[in-house]
Amino acid sequence: MEDQVWQPLVTVEGLPLTGGEGRFRLLETAESGLAYLIHYPAGVASPTHAHDHDSIVYVLSGRIRGTVDGVEAELEPGASILHPRGVDHHVEALTDSMWVEFKSPLPRRPPIA
Repeated sequence: MEDQVWQPLVTVEGLPLTGGEGRFRLLETAESGLAYLIHYPAGVASPTHAHDHDSIVYVLSGRIRGTVDGVEAELEPGASILHPRGVDHHVEALTDSMWVEFKSPLPRRPPIA
């Protein structure tokens, strides 16, 4: 994993992040989905958005807060959450945070950039 290149992450579903920028690595792609490694520095947040796929977030380090369909949750390392297809959600890094995000089915277009 160390030889993979980090890419800047400035938008989610075409909407700009707030509080700065994150970074990501594409870990794996399959016919049925993909996995990203995502890092947000403290204070960086995604806007409220929805996807054409399900996303499962598994926190590796730090602490994030977000909402899924208006319900707020805080996650620490070892915790996970589902962002269901078509449901509004957002994520904010309370501390420098890293997580793996699994997306299925394969998104029609890249959801982050």
